[in-house]
Amino acid sequence: MDPNAVKSTLSNLAFGNVMAAAARDYQKELLAQEKTQPSSSLNQEVDLDDLMDDPELEKLHADRIAALKREAEKRQEWKKKGHGEYKEITEGDFLAEVTGSEKVICHFYHKEFYRCKIMDKHLKSLSPKHIDTKFIKLDAENAAFFVAKLAIKTLPCVILFRQGVAVDRLIGFQDLGGKDDFSTRTLEALLIKKGIIDEKKDGDDDENDGYDESTRRTVRSSAVADSDSD
Repeated sequence: MDPNAVKSTLSNLAFGNVMAAAARDYQKELLAQEKTQPSSSLNQEVDLDDLMDDPELEKLHADRIAALKREAEKRQEWKKKGHGEYKEITEGDFLAEVTGSEKVICHFYHKEFYRCKIMDKHLKSLSPKHIDTKFIKLDAENAAFFVAKLAIKTLPCVILFRQGVAVDRLIGFQDLGGKDDFSTRTLEALLIKKGIIDEKKDGDDDENDGYDESTRRTVRSSAVADSDSD
């Protein structure tokens, strides 16, 4: 027999034995890891239990509960003042309504103006979403004193009040693209920019607020005129 062939065969056998031994060792290591895994999980559970008894975490939890309670109380107070809905008021109610809340949006409208109905739709949609701001409407025909006092010459006119003071206004649709088919989101973004409502993070308002072309018609309105409140 060729000595070189014998040497090669023995070498191959030795290599095979080494590989087999390595495979066995690797398999043993995997089994050992599987056995220790439940123990690690148990230790993790114990660590979590320890964390639950941490005084700092307990304080954070208590602070969060207190904050939620304050928020709930605040929401109840707002609802008592008429927040969360879009309601019609009379001229006699006007001063009490705009001075009784920190932020108020008041729509001066005419019942026969189509664009006023469009504005109504969008404000009604926004009112429950932005409960920290009061949304109201007032028939301009029945509020001659405040229409004159606030120099309202175009309808719809949406006046923004902060702590009873008129700080800004939307005249017609001129800040909304000048067309009837603007979306509730467009109006919302404008009111956020003006600081009268806060931006919401939930993003749960998925309503498509576009108007169909067939529903659009000529708007009966006064001539456009820019004017600030007295």
